[in-house]
Amino acid sequence: MASIDNKGRIHGKAGSVIYRMYRGKNIMQGKPRKFEQTEGSIRASTEFGLSSSAAAAIRRAFEPAYIHRDGEAVSRTTQQVYRSLRNSLSGSIGQRDLHDANLQDLLGMDFNGASPLAEVLQISHSVFRNAEGNLEVSLGRFKPKEDVKKAAGYPDSASRYRIRLMVVALDFRQEYLEYLDIKDLDVHKTAVMEAQTITLNAKADPGCIVMLSMSLLMYDQVPHTCEYVLLNTKGFSPCAIIGAFPAEQAAPMAAKPFRLSKEAYPDRHEKIQEMGYDGNRLLKEFQNKYKPDQGLTTPSTQRQQTGCTLGKKLSFNKLTK
Repeated sequence: MASIDNKGRIHGKAGSVIYRMYRGKNIMQGKPRKFEQTEGSIRASTEFGLSSSAAAAIRRAFEPAYIHRDGEAVSRTTQQVYRSLRNSLSGSIGQRDLHDANLQDLLGMDFNGASPLAEVLQISHSVFRNAEGNLEVSLGRFKPKEDVKKAAGYPDSASRYRIRLMVVALDFRQEYLEYLDIKDLDVHKTAVMEAQTITLNAKADPGCIVMLSMSLLMYDQVPHTCEYVLLNTKGFSPCAIIGAFPAEQAAPMAAKPFRLSKEAYPDRHEKIQEMGYDGNRLLKEFQNKYKPDQGLTTPSTQRQQTGCTLGKKLSFNKLTK
């Protein structure tokens, strides 16, 4: 029932209309109605929810690399994961996850849109996965005074730069991740780092997707103590995914979640974390409600994934000065 206060403003419900106050104005709106969701809409919402949960797991995994993400990172990374799922190489909607996705769509995923890595760090690089399963990253010659774009938010007092490469293995079906390797390359602002190739450990369990990030960290030296202070901020902290490689043998969709045990993994215990991923629950709920639709597949199902096999060279974001 609607009522009028002593200032002549209407509050409450009157039939199908709701009256309320907003910023000093009397607003009236229609009463929300309940809509029956179709199987198609539930499929779409399940896949988007799965994408959101997978993107959150990736953001958490790479926090040590990007340090600060921008305010739009959540929606941007979710959309990028969702696109990779829509371009899935196998599986149908409601029966697929990131292990079925086209991982090439994740390359260039920026964790800080205010300072995109490809625009800020203007050096060439390529990623190669060798026969042993490790990653070889070839970096071009780096001269900070010329190769770092000083955009908005750039810390002018930076006197030392660090290029950080980090490798993480992620198993979304068993819901765990493992930090495999991290390498830091330090360069003074007036120095030059010659072109070189860095080898990183990327030997993961066969059920894991392997991802590689590259980030740029900036430091300034405190005069009295000679300590270096990190200058990265929410407005300037470049980091992006530059490599993504599929699992050699993904676990089945019905696999049980991984349970961390120090006794079972004495040498790897500190590097392994439970993922906090909700996608498997969403898929299970959907499959319990609807029978699998074997005929519903994406046009890209028949495509072959390229650029992620052992021994094949990949080049991304190759920029010239």
